[in-house]
Amino acid sequence: MPNSALQATISLDEGAEQVQEVKLAETAAERDLIDSLAEIYSIIITLDGLEKHYTKDSISEDEYTDICNRLLKQYKSILKDETVEREFGDLEKFKHEWDLEVPRATERLRIGLPATIADAPVAQPTANQASTQSRSSATGQQILLATESFITFMDALKLKYYSKDTLHPLLSELIQSVNQVTETDFENRGKIISWLIRLNGMKATEDLGEDEARELAFDMDGAYAGFRGTVK
Repeated sequence: MPNSALQATISLDEGAEQVQEVKLAETAAERDLIDSLAEIYSIIITLDGLEKHYTKDSISEDEYTDICNRLLKQYKSILKDETVEREFGDLEKFKHEWDLEVPRATERLRIGLPATIADAPVAQPTANQASTQSRSSATGQQILLATESFITFMDALKLKYYSKDTLHPLLSELIQSVNQVTETDFENRGKIISWLIRLNGMKATEDLGEDEARELAFDMDGAYAGFRGTVK
């Protein structure tokens, strides 16, 4: 595991078996870079263990969601630094370099959301049953917040805010607001998740193209209509 205290020992004279410690970092910037890569390594390992505990039901959903959200935010925050991102490369490169076998963390980082938020609900009752369930379990405030999240996101697209940095947080907030309202699936909910994964795979500095933005707006219109059908 990489960390700021790592040191390498090399043989300068194999015959005399003379060795000398060589520091991996010579400057403050290099130390900061090593520290950042060490944090990423730690996050990946921790996330893989967290996913394993979650699948075994040895951690509550609330605790899992809180920890997972924190780890994902830390991971994304560290990689916003251009120097760290350049050295990191991508997840597959980093895993190969450090010999990491972390399939659960890999999938979670690809999606960019805790399983409790990203996974589509299992229950798919009829429209009348879904409407009754939503009204009985969600408060008016929760429905209002979810509706406002849809409107805010679609307004951002109309104003041509196409960057990942803008859209991904808004869409993450949207799906979490929606999940507070209903645990039932609805038409085009899967589109929200698909776009979250797509945005998550973009670099922080990347923007959607005009065609992609129109496609996203169309899919969100459909998802909004599907959502409204569950809360009538």
